[in-house]
Amino acid sequence: MNHRPADMICYCFNYTRGDIEQDLMQNRRSLILEKITAAKRLGDCMCAVKNPKGT
Repeated sequence: MNHRPADMICYCFNYTRGDIEQDLMQNRRSLILEKITAAKRLGDCMCAVKNPKGT
């Protein structure tokens, strides 16, 4: 799925604003944020490389 850069929130895991909004509506909390936080703890985040704005 192609997303405009403005829609992309997480370049490491390809989450968009719409993904996060849907996640919040379905789960009443952000499971996406929990996944990102857990991945970062394991060192699986590449924001500095994948995000055009850096970390």
